Parts: sequence; C-alpha cells; structure tokens
Amino acid sequence: MRILQLRTSIFGEAGQSSRLADSFVASRVAAEPGSEVVLRDLARDPVPHLTAERFGAFAAKPEARGVEQQAVVAQSDALIAELKRADTIVLGLPMYNFGLPSTLKAYFDHVARAGVTFRYTDKGAVGLLTGKKAYVFATRGGRYAGTPRDVQTTYVRDFLAFLGITDVEFVYAEGLAISDASRQASLAAAANEIGRIGSREALAA
Repeated sequence: MRILQLRTSIFGEAGQSSRLADSFVASRVAAEPGSEVVLRDLARDPVPHLTAERFGAFAAKPEARGVEQQAVVAQSDALIAELKRADTIVLGLPMYNFGLPSTLKAYFDHVARAGVTFRYTDKGAVGLLTGKKAYVFATRGGRYAGTPRDVQTTYVRDFLAFLGITDVEFVYAEGLAISDASRQASLAAAANEIGRIGSREALAA
C-alpha cells in the first residue's frame, strides 16, 4: 500500500490533527508491513500561494513556457505525481477560523490541473484520479460537524471528488478548546474510531 500523508497543522507533528493522522498511518503500516509512506508537511514546506503568474504557467502551452514557468509547472507535476502514486491519502485537517489552513488551499490549487488531474467534458468536469481512498482527520476547537458552519467537510469532499477521489471518510475530534474533559473525550472517541477502521480494513483484506 502506498500512503500519501498530508500534514497541515501550523504546530507540525504536535498538532492534534497530525497526531491522529500519525496514529492512523502507524496502524495501517503495522497491518500491512512494507507499506510505503510519503509525508508532505505543508506547514514546514509550504507550497506557494497561487498567483496570476503561476496560473499563467499552468495555462501556457509546454513549448511556450519560459524557464520560470517551467519551474512552476515542475513543482506542480511533482506534487501531482505523489498524489497519483498513492493508493491512500491521509489528511490531517485542523480548522482555522472556520476554514482550511491556507497552505492546504495552496496545495489544492497546484494539484487541480485541467487535462492532468481532471478534464472538462460537455457533461461537466471529470476527475482523473480514481480508485483511491482518502481519510480526513478533522480537529476543531468548537463543535461544528453537521452544522452550517462546517464548510470544511463539504469543501474537502467536493474538491477530492472533483479530482475523482470519491471514497472519503472523515474522523472528527471536536470541542478541543471547550474544556479539558471535552478534549480528552473527543480525542478518545477519535482514537476508538481509528481502531474501528483498522479492524474493518483488516477484515476486508
């Protein structure tokens, strides 16, 4: 199994979303020895935010790209190659001011490329990265799942589906800032969910 783990917490490996994702990845590797794990830490090594110049590089014909444009596309191509190679995507997803970490949005902007990860048809866009499974470990200070304020879940699910990744499972740890008791209970519930997923996957193997 080839796993691509995306770490997005500004606190790196100390972030709660990172810890949950790390625990899940460790359990999957233990269940399937020899699994390949690629970790991309978007806080430590951020992808540049999209600019008109970078978008222009993607849109330009390959033979017309200048040296700087070629470098921009090469970076995007490398990110996409990681994504294409992965069987499983594991995303640690903290909530910052009701939204995604901006570094994750920048990453998304560099892997969504027409003709590469999706294509337009007369019936709408078709994702080209099919046959993958994604697990999202969403951590929040408050409680938002299932409410109109949870714009993360819909956005991430829709974006991944746009690329062809429709098998997406969310694990939530919410109320982390409400009280110590709330935090401990929520993290314990998330850990139990990780164990449940691991048992299910082992039975399916």
